Amino acid sequence: MATLKLDKKPGAKRATDADAPARRAPLRGKGVSRPRQTLAQAQAEREERQQQREARAERDERTPPVRPAGKPVGQKPAGKGAARPAGKMAAPSAPKPFGRPKALPRFEREPAPFDAPAARPPRPAPSPRTNLAEGERLSKRMSDLKLASRREADEWIAAGWVRVDGRVAEIGQRVGPEVRIEIDPAARREQAQRVTILINKPIGYVSGQAEDGYEPAVSLIKPAARWKDDPADLRFNAGHLRGLAPAGRLDIDSTGLLVLTQDGRVAKALIGDDSRVEKEYLVRVEFMGQSGHPKDHLSDEALALLNHGLELDGVVLKPAKVSWQNEDQLRFVLREGRKRQVRRMCELVGLKVVGLKRVRIGRINLGHLPLGQWRYLAAWERFD
Repeated sequence: MATLKLDKKPGAKRATDADAPARRAPLRGKGVSRPRQTLAQAQAEREERQQQREARAERDERTPPVRPAGKPVGQKPAGKGAARPAGKMAAPSAPKPFGRPKALPRFEREPAPFDAPAARPPRPAPSPRTNLAEGERLSKRMSDLKLASRREADEWIAAGWVRVDGRVAEIGQRVGPEVRIEIDPAARREQAQRVTILINKPIGYVSGQAEDGYEPAVSLIKPAARWKDDPADLRFNAGHLRGLAPAGRLDIDSTGLLVLTQDGRVAKALIGDDSRVEKEYLVRVEFMGQSGHPKDHLSDEALALLNHGLELDGVVLKPAKVSWQNEDQLRFVLREGRKRQVRRMCELVGLKVVGLKRVRIGRINLGHLPLGQWRYLAAWERFD
């Protein structure tokens, strides 16, 4: 390789190490780059590296591999240029896998002997609890058995007060026909504290929530308005007003016996779909378009239709008991409670209702309860 030499300038004095200025630190940063090689320098470096590789390969072919004593086969040589065996190399030790090893495919596994232990414990037997998707809803079964109303049953189940075959029941659970249902005594005590109140409702009060400026009948329940001859041995407290709901409504223009209750069993017995409790009404009527006593104008055929044969909203009504109480008053005994049923029945046969009073529900009579006053349903009283 040719080198280029520069002649010294005439008269130049060679500087000694002491006279030489201090070496400046290399520059770093943007805009400062290393000096580029000349073409001749690059070619010279490539030729030198090629000669080194050829010499190393020739040396490896002549020299047998040397392993230190006690060194396991397959261990990586310590030096960069250490001798390597010619021919087949020993397999290096496999690295440890990260995480859990993957299971072999099924066709590569060896069959386990018959006496080998099971890979996992056997699954426990299923619980004898009835499938939630089968059978009858538990709350409905409890209602049919007259243990509680459906709403009460759901409340008890949510509170953990109901067991089915010894197991705590779940909301929405369905049961078969042979299950054993147990009720916690706490539910019975809570149910026993619920009250039913009887009111002689005046005209102008609504049975349920206040509407159109009319007060609800529950507003009549005050200590001062309690009937002095109330047979129930109960002391009034504000908790008796919570959750009271009408069990059989009376419209604003009607008067008489109204039942408000906290007990879902009472509500179901009076207004449930399968209720057979009678409701008795005294109904004062006029014959539309005619003067005089309506009894003189109503035909026997129309009276027969009031007993059975009429329909409302496309549904045939259940048989009723309708008879004359006096010349202008009818007595109705019904086993159902459609909206404004008595008034609409009378209109179908040409009668107009001018007064309506409910006097009995099941075995409970309005009796001598004064208008606008109330009393408790006694523990020994029953509607059916």
